[in-house]
Amino acid sequence: MKNENGINMGQLMLSSIIAALGGLLFGFDIAIITGAGPFLTQAFGLDSIEEGWAYSSLLFGCLLGAAVAGRMTDVWGRKRIMLFLAILFALTSGWSALADNLTMLVMARIVGGIAVGAASLVVPMYISEISPSKYRGSLVSMYQLFIVTGILISYLINYMLHDIGPNNWRWMFATGAVPSLIFFFMLFFVSETPRFLYLKGKKDEALAVLEKIGGRKLALEEFEEIKKSINGESISFKMLLNPSLRKVLWVGFGMAVFIQLSGINTIIDYSPKIFASAGLNLDTGLFATFGLGIVNFVFTWVSILIVDKFGRRPLYIIGSAGITLALLGLTIVGFLDNFTGTIVLVFIVLFIVFFAACLGPVFWTYMSEIFPNRIRGTAMSIPVFTQWVCNALIVLLFPAMMKKLDLEITFGILTLFALGQLIFVLKYMLETKGKSLEQIEELWK
Repeated sequence: MKNENGINMGQLMLSSIIAALGGLLFGFDIAIITGAGPFLTQAFGLDSIEEGWAYSSLLFGCLLGAAVAGRMTDVWGRKRIMLFLAILFALTSGWSALADNLTMLVMARIVGGIAVGAASLVVPMYISEISPSKYRGSLVSMYQLFIVTGILISYLINYMLHDIGPNNWRWMFATGAVPSLIFFFMLFFVSETPRFLYLKGKKDEALAVLEKIGGRKLALEEFEEIKKSINGESISFKMLLNPSLRKVLWVGFGMAVFIQLSGINTIIDYSPKIFASAGLNLDTGLFATFGLGIVNFVFTWVSILIVDKFGRRPLYIIGSAGITLALLGLTIVGFLDNFTGTIVLVFIVLFIVFFAACLGPVFWTYMSEIFPNRIRGTAMSIPVFTQWVCNALIVLLFPAMMKKLDLEITFGILTLFALGQLIFVLKYMLETKGKSLEQIEELWK
């Protein structure tokens, strides 16, 4: 079914939704530890450092996945890598569930993290490369929607299984195999991206995919833009040393650092622990965490509806200011009221609202569109790898920070990073709304 612009919206939506299922697995694997963690900590008798390692081990696997996925997608293609990742997601769900000790669990989570890290690069890249510029922001934001859907599903599973017995955490991990297999089989219904096909010399196939989605007129226009932006230069990491890429790489690196060090995954992974510090018991904390998942899901929809209307930069500025104020509120509550009461929940909800509506979806959209066609996968691996480094470190250290520094000082540190993000974005972020990927490439020259 084509719209007034000749775009086959049915095909475009189907391809985007199937690819975005990789985001659902990303969110599920990241957040399932939230409910499983307290029980496996008890089962294995973990101290605070071991607990941090259990929670963050997946994120260290993400480092490897993000580091190698960019180059792999530029060599083997976006679709082929997603098929491999779907299998890896399924295998590591079962492996985690069968773990007999912390070492085995950590190994399984690290391998699972490789899949998550790679998916965080290839899925938004795939959606970005098949989407006409008018719809790209909303469609890539849908990837973030599927991430938060995966988080929400994991929270619901955690809550439903939390009282089924001592092996409840094993069943929590095992459920991840189901969406993994669905993702694998659905991928056979999508095409490779036209930009990768062109890069590999399959020009007729590239044009056919463009025409299938956008109609003949738009396909020919995009085909000419792709032709101009891709030269015969071989792809390698040495290309990233080109002076013309310094500015865009700096922007991607800086945004990746700040979005993680401002604390989103400490909230996602440790919310039951935070709520326990505020006086809630574990059952209530898990239920409140599920409520956060709903808030995250609802406000990600807000971003999808407005990102192509208001633009990337304004939303990122608003989101950065909003989470700074929310973290500052948590810091003040900690100093004045010893971090107790419902006001803690209010500020955490505000943090999630600003992140979901403004930051999370825009970050992945922006990273998937700012790098040149010929080396998009390789270049995108830099910010994706960077954000996983920062993510892993802060999730690893958060339990020890809570114990050694108290929550108010911990949240005070996160506030400073959120403020740093606001300053960085105001100075360096350029608007990409409504521009083709090839036009965006010209912005940084």
